[in-house]
Amino acid sequence: MRVTSALLFASLFLLLLQYAEMKRPGKGRGLKGARHKLTRNRVRGVGRHSRSGPSRISAPQCSELTESGDFFVDCQDQGLSSIPASQWSKQPNHLLLARNRIKILRDGAFLGFEGLTSLDLQQNHISLVAEGAFQGLTRLTTLLLQHNRLGTLSEEALISMLNLRYLRLHDNPWNCVCPMESLIRTLQVPSNRNLGNHARCAEPSRLKGMKLRQIDPEFLCKEKTDPTGKPQGDQIYPTNPVQPIPIRTKPDATTSCHTYLFPQVRMDCSKRGLTEVPTGIPEDVVHIDMSHNSIRHLKARDFQGARSLRSLNISHNNMEHIDTGSLSGLLHLRELDLSDNSLHSVQYGVLEDLYFLLQLKLGGNPWVCDYSIHYMMYWLRLHPGVRYSGMLCRSPLEHTGESVAEYVRSYNRACPKDRQHRRTDPDQTDPELWNTAMEVQGELEEELEPSHLRTPQKYQIIRLS
Repeated sequence: MRVTSALLFASLFLLLLQYAEMKRPGKGRGLKGARHKLTRNRVRGVGRHSRSGPSRISAPQCSELTESGDFFVDCQDQGLSSIPASQWSKQPNHLLLARNRIKILRDGAFLGFEGLTSLDLQQNHISLVAEGAFQGLTRLTTLLLQHNRLGTLSEEALISMLNLRYLRLHDNPWNCVCPMESLIRTLQVPSNRNLGNHARCAEPSRLKGMKLRQIDPEFLCKEKTDPTGKPQGDQIYPTNPVQPIPIRTKPDATTSCHTYLFPQVRMDCSKRGLTEVPTGIPEDVVHIDMSHNSIRHLKARDFQGARSLRSLNISHNNMEHIDTGSLSGLLHLRELDLSDNSLHSVQYGVLEDLYFLLQLKLGGNPWVCDYSIHYMMYWLRLHPGVRYSGMLCRSPLEHTGESVAEYVRSYNRACPKDRQHRRTDPDQTDPELWNTAMEVQGELEEELEPSHLRTPQKYQIIRLS
């Protein structure tokens, strides 16, 4: 009986404690309040849930833009360690995630992005891609994975992307061993000519530098290896094959530069240690930045084929010479930056194809104010729509700091007046006057008028001797 009374007393005491706890401020909602608190935390976490790594502390500052009817989400340079949740105003067509800190792409990393046609993941730290990472991206046509840390990648990861036509994989440390067999076979299918063209093996040493498309996949899984990964017994590839003396070739633009395809094709070749303009510049590239390299000499046809180019930055290269014809074909160029080089002058003909140029940066060059500088000023005079800057004399000493335009005006003022205003018939022109700076101006003026509309006219000849 005493035991029963003690148990009843204890039960009553526990009930009183629970009642008191429920009466405390903020605790009167019991289980229902706890459920509400859990739901509220989940809502607060929307937009920060990680599908490729740790969750972020704050929402990414991505921007939205529309170009030619396509919807872009730009999350570049945001320090992201994971794929942001799909929470945009509408379904994006293009997702730009370049230059972040993403390391792993887990299964279902892009759920909610089923409308993507392009995905840019270049210049991250990606070392692992799960086989289901791109699940649902059936419309994707372009995938950029270059400049990451991928050693292996399974063909299974690509299977869900049924419309993939363009895949960049170069500048990854590919380990060309058995797990890479399926990917290498996929890349070597003739219809996949734009998949992984420039990717090369980094390991094992006997295959280092070979393109994935050139590896014979038959032998990747046949070799027996020891725990260190080195082949045992008969080796298919010799450890130290005799290498021919390499033929020096120009660098390739695709592997030397960072290429961004959206919203416009742009190549970033800055600070890449280039000593000459690389080959293979895409025909549809719109912007090129080759600043901060060591390109001392622009040669004829360096930009041949880049006919869509709108802006070109070749500043900070210590450039000394530009050949006539080096900029030929750039009919649509709007902006040209030649600042901070070692140019003394620009020779006749260099600028002749730049019909639509609007901005020309020339500062930071040691311009020499003598006869050779006149062509530049006459060309600028004939193209008044071009905004230019930086034309200051560096030498000779008496003109240091003077604007080149003022130097040319003072030069002409000092010319004897009887020679400044002498007029003559074109058929009686003194042969010694041809190829002078003013004769060049006459030639430029002729080019501005169609030949079938020209009529015989007299020329004003000024000797600049």
